[in-house]
Amino acid sequence: MQNVPKVSKFQAILHSKCPKCREGNIFVSPLLSTNFAQTHTNCPNCGVQFEREPSFWSGAMYIGYAFSVALCGFCFVFLNVFFDDAPLSYYIGMIMPLVLLMIPVNFRYSRTIFLYLMGDIKYQDTEDSVKLRRKAQL
Repeated sequence: MQNVPKVSKFQAILHSKCPKCREGNIFVSPLLSTNFAQTHTNCPNCGVQFEREPSFWSGAMYIGYAFSVALCGFCFVFLNVFFDDAPLSYYIGMIMPLVLLMIPVNFRYSRTIFLYLMGDIKYQDTEDSVKLRRKAQL
């Protein structure tokens, strides 16, 4: 029989799953695609609405900003540890490409975390996943 464990909140956030059922995808396409930013309006699995109110996602910018500041801080510490008194061009040359490369990751995780924190959506097992877990335990 197939063992279907309960998905933890951390795993659901890591895989950008719906906060209510933890099975449906929040985003339409994979992370490394040209339309990485396209979000489902409703969960494809349980139907919960992701955008709770108009301009709901604008709050995710604060989380994205925190991610960018953390990345810049990491680069600053890295350069100070490995390159004593590095010139400004080293900082710009390291931080700018990293921030640009991390845009899709930053965008997705800031939206996902914001939805989990501020979306007021509580986890609720679906009947199908509960039945599959019960069958796996027998």
